[in-house]
Amino acid sequence: MYANKLRLHRASLITMLAAVSAGALAQTHEAADSVAAKGNKEESNRNVMLNAASANGPREISIGLPGGDVNVLENGLPVVFNSNPHNVNTHWRGDGSLSHTGLLKISETAITTGNIGYAVNSFDQLGTDKTKMFNGTLNYNANHFGKQQFDFNLNGALGKGWFYSGSVYQNFDPGSFKLRFAQYQDRTEIYKFALTKLYNEGRGRLSAVYHYSNSHWLSNATTGAPFIYNGDGSVSEIPGFKLGTTSYLPNVSTIPYMDMRTGEVKVTSLYDATASRGNQITLLNNYRWDNGLEWDVRFKYDHALGSYLYQTPMSLSKVQAADGYYTKGADGTLSPYAGHMQSRMSCFNRGRIDETFLTSELKRKLSNMTWRVGIDQWHYHNNYASCTTMYDHTVQDTPELLYHPAALPEKKYYGSTAYYNFNQNASEYYKGDENKLAVYATHDWDVTPKLNLYYGARLEWQRSKGENAAVRNADGKYVGRFANYHLGATAADGTVIAPADYSYDWLNQVYTAALTYKITHEFGLTGDFTYNTQRPAMNSFAPAELPNVGKIAIPLGRAGIYYNNKWLSLTSLFSYIAKSNNNSTLNLINPNNPSDIKASALTYDIKTLGWTTDAVVKPFKGFEFHFLFTYQKPTYKKYETSVTFSDGTVSGINATGNIVTEIPKVLVELDPSYTFLGDALRVWASFRYFSKTYANIKNAYYFNGRWETFGGVDWKVNRHVQLGCTVINFLNQTGAKGSIAGAELVDKEQAAQYNGAWMAGSYIRPFTVEFAAKINF
Repeated sequence: MYANKLRLHRASLITMLAAVSAGALAQTHEAADSVAAKGNKEESNRNVMLNAASANGPREISIGLPGGDVNVLENGLPVVFNSNPHNVNTHWRGDGSLSHTGLLKISETAITTGNIGYAVNSFDQLGTDKTKMFNGTLNYNANHFGKQQFDFNLNGALGKGWFYSGSVYQNFDPGSFKLRFAQYQDRTEIYKFALTKLYNEGRGRLSAVYHYSNSHWLSNATTGAPFIYNGDGSVSEIPGFKLGTTSYLPNVSTIPYMDMRTGEVKVTSLYDATASRGNQITLLNNYRWDNGLEWDVRFKYDHALGSYLYQTPMSLSKVQAADGYYTKGADGTLSPYAGHMQSRMSCFNRGRIDETFLTSELKRKLSNMTWRVGIDQWHYHNNYASCTTMYDHTVQDTPELLYHPAALPEKKYYGSTAYYNFNQNASEYYKGDENKLAVYATHDWDVTPKLNLYYGARLEWQRSKGENAAVRNADGKYVGRFANYHLGATAADGTVIAPADYSYDWLNQVYTAALTYKITHEFGLTGDFTYNTQRPAMNSFAPAELPNVGKIAIPLGRAGIYYNNKWLSLTSLFSYIAKSNNNSTLNLINPNNPSDIKASALTYDIKTLGWTTDAVVKPFKGFEFHFLFTYQKPTYKKYETSVTFSDGTVSGINATGNIVTEIPKVLVELDPSYTFLGDALRVWASFRYFSKTYANIKNAYYFNGRWETFGGVDWKVNRHVQLGCTVINFLNQTGAKGSIAGAELVDKEQAAQYNGAWMAGSYIRPFTVEFAAKINF
């Protein structure tokens, strides 16, 4: 439930066709395919690796729904079963070990995985049937903050139908500011080795791939920062603090926590708390008969340690010397502190994971149709716990920890340290298994030369069984988390916290259909509809209460026109998407006591209407311009919850009808590029505009519209060497984005009193210059 811990609704755009076209070196820019292209499973004109939020992960192209993982497939199977705590970025990178990277359509993602949304579709380089024994690619990437990254792939033929491929990825990324307790914000290494055998005169191809990853990914813990909210949608930097280039984490390398399973107090370093490792074996078999029938079998087993670390800013308040807070000098001397104080929740998520994927697919392409049937057997086991620790610190560059020797009653301190209220907030626990057994089928049919029909269905049996810490007392009410919560602890009412068993079986369904009608050779009508039902994933059973296990229904419909000729490719669509029974947990802060934080579970609905126009224009040789315009208005439905704090204060939220947090109504993307000197030199830029977004659930705070900008030059020196330079945020915009920490309970009527207040949230990625080189041999 990592999105809940951030208290951010990572809802985003209803951009059914949104993505950027410009790309960095070694990421090709393809012209838009006709929507009528038969059998095309991928969206073109999409460069998901050009990311304003992360230097190393794929861009999330959301569809107007809150939360969710970035779906990434490798060799036709999910990279990970669940990205918390084994994040995709710790086990997969878009490097030279991949022979192909694309973006799977929404309907194809739904049919083959049961998820809704786009998915990055990648395939490993498995060796070549060329006669050369050695074919290699070396990529190097660096930026002006000191990042050093390289990846290398070597593949070739061994003779008699045998091929090999080996790759290594190494990343040393200190981030855009220096951490005093760790050298790198991202230190990741990935190794792959593959052997392939052709058999039965080349009809069959069998591959075995070993994949090892070892990652310390601190980036998710470093994204919070303070700023001054001006009240007009703009923010100002606080004195001595630069957004994006100044560290907002204290100068401490270790942090204590209470083990959720045993109650033992342990100490870990923030670097070690992010350790993720994966040992994976993949088997791939493809066989083609002479009559066009094709059979694919894909199997993967991954034994992993997954870790996810959050250092989530909560309330930001001002304290006086009389409040009893102190800083501690190098000699241990305590000095009274008066000024701004940031409360922070540390979330240490870790799981020991075994996951198995098996997919078998049979398909055949005929003269006017392609049919396909498949079966999935996916299994996930995780022994998971999330341990939380609260602490306070000053608000400045590399802040100092704050101590309260008097040990406030509402703060259960650990000894004489600065840490308190272990596991009181978003602590989680579950151990169990989730199994998905599914069958699916699709039919792509050219009914006439003018009419194409695509339809399919997926039936999925989902079984979830295990134990968690959603404990009820003698009155049948859930026992919420409290300070020093763990298995075996005793609540104030005498309830002993013991593991609680759960077991569920569900049938999920996906249905999809798309129709394209060519009125003329260039102009036509297109529409599609996907209906997806889901149930809660196993990590939904981690909080203090069982989730709503009712059916989650997601209908998605689009309809519009397309026009294609030699210089223009245009699609314009109206769209509708909704989702019922979203499960979420909010960490709400007592307005009378910032140290009193309670978790509140709720279920709500969302619906969105949108209009998207996407065009690629090629008016003359070498020049290409991609344009995207999206308008949408996603709103909350049935969004109501309340919580009673320890002092008896009752606070509630009713956000029904409000605009979903973080989603702009208007999105514009402008992506020009020009290639010249015989395709040797390419100059490109990308401009993304996001209109006003609300920064809290009650729509009391908002951020003004902003631009995200990218630009670069790619130079093909010769057939062996390519060079490139990319500038991120070349307009050097600074400011905040996302949600404001601790602001969930603020109403519109109260917002004015916070004008000029110091707050905390996330920020725009700073100005960055990247350099890249690629060598082929």
